[in-house]
Amino acid sequence: MNAPMQTHYTIQTGRSFPLGATPRDDGVNFALFSANAEKVELCIFDASGEHEIQRIELPEFSDEVWHGFIPELPVGTLYGYRVHGPFEPHNGHRFNPHKLLIDPYAKKLAGSFKHHKSHYSYDKKSLQQDLTFDIQDNAKRLPKGVVVKPLAKCETHPRVKRRNTLVYEMHVKGFTKLNKAIDKKIRGTFRALSDKNVINYLTELGITSIELLPVHSFIDEPFVDEKGLSNYWGYNSYNFFVPQQRYLASGDDVEFRDMVETFHQAGIEVILDVVYNHTAEGNELGPTICYRGIDNASYYRLREDDKRFYENYSGCGNTLNIDHPRVLQLVTDSLRYWVEHMGVDGFRFDLAPILGRNKSHFCKDNHFFSALRQDPVLSGVKLIAEPWDIGPNGYQLGRFPNQWLEWNDRFRDTVRRFWRGDKGMSPEFARRLHGSADLFEQRSRRPSSSVNLITAHDGFNLHDLVTYEERHNEANGEDNRDGHGTNFSCNFGVEGETDNLAVNQKRTQQKRNLLATLFISQGTPMLLAGDEIGHSQSGNNNAYCQDNKITWLDWQNQDSELLEFVQQLSALRKEHPLLNRTNYQHGNEFCSTTGLPDISWLNCHGQVMQEHDWHNRDIKCFAMLLADTQPDTPSEWIHEHVDDALLVVFNAHSRIINYHLPELDGCWQVLINTAEHRQDNTPIRINQPSVELSAHSLLLLSYTHSTTATNKETI
Repeated sequence: MNAPMQTHYTIQTGRSFPLGATPRDDGVNFALFSANAEKVELCIFDASGEHEIQRIELPEFSDEVWHGFIPELPVGTLYGYRVHGPFEPHNGHRFNPHKLLIDPYAKKLAGSFKHHKSHYSYDKKSLQQDLTFDIQDNAKRLPKGVVVKPLAKCETHPRVKRRNTLVYEMHVKGFTKLNKAIDKKIRGTFRALSDKNVINYLTELGITSIELLPVHSFIDEPFVDEKGLSNYWGYNSYNFFVPQQRYLASGDDVEFRDMVETFHQAGIEVILDVVYNHTAEGNELGPTICYRGIDNASYYRLREDDKRFYENYSGCGNTLNIDHPRVLQLVTDSLRYWVEHMGVDGFRFDLAPILGRNKSHFCKDNHFFSALRQDPVLSGVKLIAEPWDIGPNGYQLGRFPNQWLEWNDRFRDTVRRFWRGDKGMSPEFARRLHGSADLFEQRSRRPSSSVNLITAHDGFNLHDLVTYEERHNEANGEDNRDGHGTNFSCNFGVEGETDNLAVNQKRTQQKRNLLATLFISQGTPMLLAGDEIGHSQSGNNNAYCQDNKITWLDWQNQDSELLEFVQQLSALRKEHPLLNRTNYQHGNEFCSTTGLPDISWLNCHGQVMQEHDWHNRDIKCFAMLLADTQPDTPSEWIHEHVDDALLVVFNAHSRIINYHLPELDGCWQVLINTAEHRQDNTPIRINQPSVELSAHSLLLLSYTHSTTATNKETI
C-alpha cells in the first residue's frame, strides 16, 4: 500500500525500541540511534520517491535513540532521515542535513542508488576536499526506506551436522545467467536459483549447504563505475537487512525467503557471505549515504591522532566500529533477522578478524564473539570466518572461538604446491589431510573447524589453476597489477588454452587429483561453483568487477566427465565415514579385527613413515591409512559402507611407482584412480601385494577383513 498524498501527519513520542520503522495497528514507530546528533528529521516521500511531502522532527531522545510515533501512517510509506549536528571532520563529526540518509534498519528499499556529486558532504572541486561543506540535496538519487510488516519466522532449517557439511560457494547471478534450462526472464535472480533444475543439480552433486556471495544491498565503487564496470562480487554493502535489488526478478524481497524455503525442502542449507567489516561509504572522501551522516564518530573506527581519517583494516577505506554497543547491536540484529525472518542457516564473515578486534588487537573472547555465543538464535547457526584482514596481526587462522569454522588457506596453498610437484611438501600435506590438527585441535574443536578449499571466488578457479601460471586481469582496467601474484599454479608447458592432447590430459588429471584430495581430507570441504564443470575465467584471478561471460558459468561447454567424477567423490565421502571423522585421530586406538591404528602414514614401500622419511625433501609419494576402530558404531546414512580401512596413496612424482600394499588378510578394492580417464563405479578387487601408481595420480582403496567380497575385476 502506498502512502496517500497527505502532508499533515502529526507525531507522538513513540518508543526507542525496536530500532527502525515498526508498523503497529494504529501507525508506525520510528527509532534511530545517533549519540552525537542535535536534531533528527523524518522525511516522508510520495509513492514515486521523487517528492518529499513532509518533514517531521523526531520529538524524543532516549538512551541515545531519537524516536517518534506517527498515527495512521500506512505500511508502504517511503521515508529517509536528515540528521543535524556539528560538521567537524577533525573531531569525527560529519553531520549535514542537506543529505538524505537511509535508515540503517530499513527492511525494504525503493529506488536505486545513482552515483552523483550530491552524495558527498563536501565540495569535490575544492582543494580543501572533505573539510568543506556542501549544500546540494541528494534525495532524488538515493533509495528510500519502505515501511513494511515483518515476515513470519522461518521454521524449516535443515540443520545439517557440521561433519556432514559440503559447502558450495556460488554467485546468485553467475550460476544461472547462462543456464538455458531456466526461463531467460528470471536468470541471474533468486527466483532462478529456486528453479527445480538448480535444486536437482545440487542434490545430484551432493551439496548440503550453498554459500552465496554477498546479497546484502551493495553499490559499485566510484572508481569501478568510472571504468564502465561493476562490483560483481558485492563486497560493498550499504544496508544489512535488504536483499540486493538486482537479484530480485519480482522486485519483492519475499522472493529471497521463497528461495530459501525451496532449498530447505530439498534439505539444503543457505549460508550468506556477509560484510560487516566496512561499508560502501569508503574513506573521508567517500559519499554520505547512511552511517557517516547519522553518527560518523560512533559507527566507524577513527584514527586517534586525527579523527578526520579512518582506520582501514578492511582495505576499503573504513572499518565499522563493532566495539560500539549500538554498532554491535546493529550487526547482531541484522544476523538474527536473516536467520529468523529470511530463513538463513549460517554466515561466512568477510575479513572476520576485524570483528574480533578490541580497538586494534584481535581477541577471540571479545564482545562480538561473546554476543553470538550467548544468543539463543545465532549460537545455533553455522559461523564461518575468513580468518585474515590487512590490519596489524591480521592473520588469525585457527584462533577463532571453538564453535566457529574457518577458511583454511594453508590447506589451499599446500595442496596446490604438493600436486605441482614442489619439494619438501609431504609433511605439510599430511597435516592438511589430517584436518589441520596443528591449527585447530584445541579443546572441543573438531576437524570440521577447517573449511578446506582448493579455490574460491578470489583467485584462480580450478580450470585456470592448471592452465595459467600468470594472472591475466587486463579486463579489470588496472594494467594487470591487481589480484594475487602467487597462485602456486602450473600450466604444464603452455600458457592458456591449447589443442595439445598430452598437455590437456595432464591438466584434466591434475584437476582430478586436486578435487579428490579435497573430498578425502578430514575437515569441511568447500567446492567453488563451476569447478566441477571446468569453467574458465580466461586466467582472471580477481574477477570482482566482471559481470559478464568471464564469470557467468558456461553450461553449454561443461565437462560432463569431470562433473560425474565430482558427483562420485561426494557420494564416496558420504558412503565412507572414515573420510569424515568427528574427532581427530593420532594412531592411539586400534582396530580389533586388523590391529591397525586409527590413522597411520606409510611410505611407498607400504611401511610406516619414519622421521628420516618426513625429512626427505625428495619424497612425493606416501599414503594415509585410516582404520575403523569403532566397528559397532551405528551408521548415519542408509547407504554407508563399513570399511575396515581406507588407504589413500598420493604420487606427485613424474614417474610410475609400484606401490606395496600393507600385508593384511583380506581384500583391497580400488574406489578412485585419478589416472583413469573415466571412473568405473564398480570397485576393482586387488589380489596382488602391490599396485601400479601412475605419475601424478591418487589412488583410494578400501579394505575389508572378509575375503568373501565379489567384484567386477581382479588386477
